[in-house]
Amino acid sequence: SIIDVDHGQQPMHDPQDDLWVVFNGEIYNFVELQAEIRARGRTLQTRCDTEVLLHLYALEGEAFVERLNGMFAFFLYDRRRQRALVARDHFGIKPLYYHLSPERLIYASEIKAIVRHPGVEAAPDWARVHDYVTFQHGVDDGTMFRGVHKVLPGHLQRIDLASGNVTTRRFWEPTYKVDTSLNEADALEQLDALVQDAVRLQVRSDVPVGAHLSGGLDSSLVTTLAAPLCEAPFPAFHGCFDAGPQFDETNYAAAVAYNAGVELVKVPIDGSRFAETLPRLVWFMDEPVAGPGLYPQYEVSRVAAQRVKVALGGQGGDELFCGYTRYLVAYLEQALRGAIYQTNDEGEHIVSLKSILPNLPFLEQYVPMLRRFWSRGLFESPDRRYFSLLDRSDGQMDVFTDDFRAAHDIEAVFGRFQAVFHNPQTKSYISKMRNFDRVASLPALLHVEDRVSMSVSLESRVPLLDYRIADLLDRLPPRVLFGGGHLKHLLRTVASSRLPASVAARKDKMGFPFPLDDWLRGQSNDFVHDVLLSKRCVERGLMDRAAVSRLLERRDPFSRKLWGLMNLELWFRTFIDDQPTETV
Repeated sequence: SIIDVDHGQQPMHDPQDDLWVVFNGEIYNFVELQAEIRARGRTLQTRCDTEVLLHLYALEGEAFVERLNGMFAFFLYDRRRQRALVARDHFGIKPLYYHLSPERLIYASEIKAIVRHPGVEAAPDWARVHDYVTFQHGVDDGTMFRGVHKVLPGHLQRIDLASGNVTTRRFWEPTYKVDTSLNEADALEQLDALVQDAVRLQVRSDVPVGAHLSGGLDSSLVTTLAAPLCEAPFPAFHGCFDAGPQFDETNYAAAVAYNAGVELVKVPIDGSRFAETLPRLVWFMDEPVAGPGLYPQYEVSRVAAQRVKVALGGQGGDELFCGYTRYLVAYLEQALRGAIYQTNDEGEHIVSLKSILPNLPFLEQYVPMLRRFWSRGLFESPDRRYFSLLDRSDGQMDVFTDDFRAAHDIEAVFGRFQAVFHNPQTKSYISKMRNFDRVASLPALLHVEDRVSMSVSLESRVPLLDYRIADLLDRLPPRVLFGGGHLKHLLRTVASSRLPASVAARKDKMGFPFPLDDWLRGQSNDFVHDVLLSKRCVERGLMDRAAVSRLLERRDPFSRKLWGLMNLELWFRTFIDDQPTETV
């Protein structure tokens, strides 16, 4: 519905090789691949990127997946060989689920399609329920539904239809092999070129293109680079609130829009539709989600879909470019470890205490996190340290029943965390952190990005999540990544010549802030009570009614705990208590 709209019908068939494909997503380098396919003697019938998959498979077999630059989930059926190939993109931008049993194998882009099959029961996977309570997202290929799994990002599955055997392998795996010869100047030159090229590829479209513009570094850079490549006026959509300056980023977005010469479309957001919209959003998501920014993101996307069919965003910048405070704390710890023990984690590229001394005053603002990080000893095992930092269950187990708390096996959750955290062949604490965030936390954010946009027929693209950018960053020494102690140092440097100084230098990005606490205790108060204090919720046996009542009486800015509980209960109601229907 984006490229060669008239000829992109699916499933698409290649009669020459008797191949069929069903495909969700976009192949951004399809133009270059089409030219190569023609040069190799094959005839293309359309301009559609879907057809590229069929021809490349015919030419190269499953290895062709490694050449795709895009967001994709596809099922390719090779009738002659009686086999099928399933693959999901490098970062998991596009969803792909499956159910495997002796009787059947089902693939779908949405879990609700699988659990509506008469042979699949919509039942909770309790281990993953406990993962959600701990992280507010999953950590492995499991889902909240028993027997339903995810095809992991960067993975493909080969299915032998005659025997029923399914073989899974990873077609893209970060190596974290540091290239000590790469200095900052070289890295910046390569990164600048890659970011520009990623945006160039991702504005390809036969339908109108716009951008999400929050006013933060990532979306501002993407908007600024995309605007000159697209037809004017280029609209940039910005959600705004009138609940106080702590929720207002409009000045930053306006400065970027003026500087880039784009049309700033302000989308006023209030809580008037929150209670009626949240159950539908739970339906769209399939699983409970972490971020309460889901609702304002939906409202902005709903308005954007009235103007454009494609919207670019800055998602992934924090995960790839080390934008979270915890990365800087880990960077400091690595330096202290090296200084005290005169050891390096992996050769010469370990950060040094000397390299961060000029930036120690900057770290003063992170004292609370440093204190929490080191409360159990300065050099506790890295997996325990990072797990304790991400574990949200400590602060919310008091609202659950005794039975649920007794079943909350934190060591089992930690074991699933460890399996992901220790996956890369690296000793570097920072690399392990980055890997976990990339394969566990980031897909959860992308899940929201995709489901929200698709619910209003808007395609969301995220240019910073180009695998070539990730490959470059994975080869950089920490001293280059952090520039001596700065979050998102490289991306900020690339952006500094293109963005207003107030935006390029800002360190107070708010995420997707909104007055959730006021809404939950104000105009949506009855809705919250009806959900969390209902007979149905009490009889479920997960939450302690008295503890929930006390929570509702407190004032908790941003109400993250309430959000998680609401999501969990509404998910049980929508998918477990009732059969999923589109009238939720």
